[in-house]
Amino acid sequence: MKNYIYLTALLLLLTANLFAQQFKITGELRPRFESRHGYKTLASPNQDAANFISQRTRINLGYKAEKYNVYFSLQNVRVWGDVSTLSKEDKFGVAFHEAWGEYYFNPKFSIKLGRQEIVYDDQRMFGSVGWAQQARSHDALLFKFKTGKKGKLHLGLALNANGETLFDEDYAVNQYKSLQYAWYNTKFNEAFGLSALFLNNGMTYNHVIDIDNTNQKITYSQTIGGRLTYKKNRLNADAATYFQTGDTPTSLKNDKMDLSAYYFTLNAKYKITDQFLLGAGVEILSGNNQGGNSSKDKAFKPFYGTNHKFNGWMDYFYVGSYMNSAGLMNINTPIIYKKNKFSAVLIPHFFSAQGDLLNLDASKADAYLGTEIDLAFGYKIFKNINFNLGYSHMFATGSMEIIKGGSKDETNNWVWAMITFKPTFFNKNFTK
Repeated sequence: MKNYIYLTALLLLLTANLFAQQFKITGELRPRFESRHGYKTLASPNQDAANFISQRTRINLGYKAEKYNVYFSLQNVRVWGDVSTLSKEDKFGVAFHEAWGEYYFNPKFSIKLGRQEIVYDDQRMFGSVGWAQQARSHDALLFKFKTGKKGKLHLGLALNANGETLFDEDYAVNQYKSLQYAWYNTKFNEAFGLSALFLNNGMTYNHVIDIDNTNQKITYSQTIGGRLTYKKNRLNADAATYFQTGDTPTSLKNDKMDLSAYYFTLNAKYKITDQFLLGAGVEILSGNNQGGNSSKDKAFKPFYGTNHKFNGWMDYFYVGSYMNSAGLMNINTPIIYKKNKFSAVLIPHFFSAQGDLLNLDASKADAYLGTEIDLAFGYKIFKNINFNLGYSHMFATGSMEIIKGGSKDETNNWVWAMITFKPTFFNKNFTK
């Protein structure tokens, strides 16, 4: 009940000042059915498919004035049946996915602070993770600058804590303790664009004092790199490379170790007709050698990207796991068709480990992990109502079993169907 009281109070607050330039209320309702048998990991014999329906529900409130904006996004995420039909409250309740304000000092400089999505470029390094029903948002402070006619510079920082305390205490949430970043974007002309990123990421680890005592400290890694884009006529291409250095916690977070990793990608898409598009791409994320005794962590970590978008929709890599593993080479060939209200996407992925894998007898295993086929259809039923359907299949090898367990001989597939409603309840411009 308290959540509804808060929502009512927000509505009254926003509608009280009728001199605002714009007041907008939108919503989102997104139920999704999934059947998982080999999603994220290979299925084992005698394991049946998981079948469920999850749902994201949002109401978004936006207020735009001459010198500032504020935005609230309230969200409930649920699985149908996760509470009884007589339950007094939801399992996860209602939470603020976003709640931020932005003040414009002048047309070229503003400050934005609060709970917010941070999204840049193709979402490889910073993304909203929109496929996940809960999505991702950060508690952060951003300084936003316009540089020249086509340049943008963002400086961001975050400092996290468990709550209000009288003295310092160990941070218990499994995410960064602090971060600082700089992102720059510009266009050289109508065809070429450039982005550059520097991220200083602070993670906690337990520094061992003696056999009975540890002290939590923060270790920092640095991600440095950039992305070049080209778009002209029917060709759309991009290339990016990033390097990671500094220190990172060990897998048990009881110490730290040097980080030395790299990332590279090259992609191109060509529009054969107005409806038909073909593409090809390669992505390499460095990794560690299995069974190695290197003093350095060589696994590249796409910390806050929308990883579901890149390495196969079955999420075998970098979605909740694999971050410190053997790395990845992903060769993909997307085929896209769009006409009127209908769309279809077919993406084969060919996966290989970048680092060495070992068989049970300690011999070197084949780097080839398997092929994933992703297929999705979309149809716009009505204005702001979309239906999507997808099927993915993993054709794994014995090397995938080394990483993920399970059986390559099982039918490892994933089926999903989703409908999305995005209504605009109210959108009004006011004058003083």
